[in-house]
Amino acid sequence: MEQVRADGFDEFAAARWSTLLHVARLLTAGDRQRAEDLVQEALVKLWFAWPKIADQAPEAYVRTVLVRLAARSARRRWWGERPVEQLPDRAGPVDVSSAVAERSRLEGALAQLSPKQRAAVVLRYYEDLPEAQVAQALGCPVGTARSHASRGVARLRQILSDAVRPVT
Repeated sequence: MEQVRADGFDEFAAARWSTLLHVARLLTAGDRQRAEDLVQEALVKLWFAWPKIADQAPEAYVRTVLVRLAARSARRRWWGERPVEQLPDRAGPVDVSSAVAERSRLEGALAQLSPKQRAAVVLRYYEDLPEAQVAQALGCPVGTARSHASRGVARLRQILSDAVRPVT
């Protein structure tokens, strides 16, 4: 049974890890640790469903699981982190400031959207999914998914334009 389940799963997980992590980071508004947790939890759920969906659409399945986990995670007040006395060592400085600043600006703007709007915008415009697949991942009608995406983009435009307005 384990061999049947493992056929193709390892390759799928290795090939899609980076993309799934990036989508999860956008869904969590840039929180890398929460994003990694979401991807790991989504892949665990995929592992158990793998024999049933391996030949169908594992990408859509894991994306739907990821969106639902992100929505559930956004409603939690506490994720299980515990403070420690000393921070771990950090890597040396590398000058990637403009890319980091732009990514941080976008992640900050995404953080101000509701979880449904954030998920709709990320899936529709970053993942370039059709509206029907976005609706399926969100578990809502196509019109509702379209509305979430539209309102999310309008809100992003407002947030990002407010951030670059010159002070007079």
